[in-house]
Amino acid sequence: MFVNIIQVIFGAYLEQLLKNPLRTKCITSCVLFICANVTSQKISGAKKLNTRSVLAFAIFGLIFGGPTPHFFYQIVEFLFRDAYYKRILSFMVERLVYAPIFQTLSLYFLSIFEGNSHTSTIKNMKKLYWTLLKTNWRFMSFFTFLNTAFVPIKLRSVTTSFIAFCWILYMAQRRRRLQEKISAEKSK
Repeated sequence: MFVNIIQVIFGAYLEQLLKNPLRTKCITSCVLFICANVTSQKISGAKKLNTRSVLAFAIFGLIFGGPTPHFFYQIVEFLFRDAYYKRILSFMVERLVYAPIFQTLSLYFLSIFEGNSHTSTIKNMKKLYWTLLKTNWRFMSFFTFLNTAFVPIKLRSVTTSFIAFCWILYMAQRRRRLQEKISAEKSK
């Protein structure tokens, strides 16, 4: 019975992915980004849920987390459709172009959506960006290669959202630690 329900839900999801790919990917990303943020807060021992942060991740997932990989993978697929080394080229473009840009967008807009000023956001980005990007390259590259090399284009951005779930857990922890450090320095 339970397996049948899961099959029906998954089937309906795949149908929506084919009929309305962008909308489905945006909603999927939004839900996964919310779940990642809430999970991160719970893991860090937050007694009260930071709803502003949850909302920021929801908006970012909806506006950027769904459409950006959707269009990126379509463009990459088009550019390298006849290339002999298509998998390697796609992977390299993802790691060296897409990842740095998306990391910048995520750090900036998450901070802005949480209500921080532009100046404060840039200051925090300078402290976090390079460390986060190197960590992303180190730990996420294997999963990204599998995604770009073996996952069909229709499912690639959805798979990216699941990979992003894990990355968001890490990134949210790093951002939270930096905020705690800044708060502690201000209270001295």
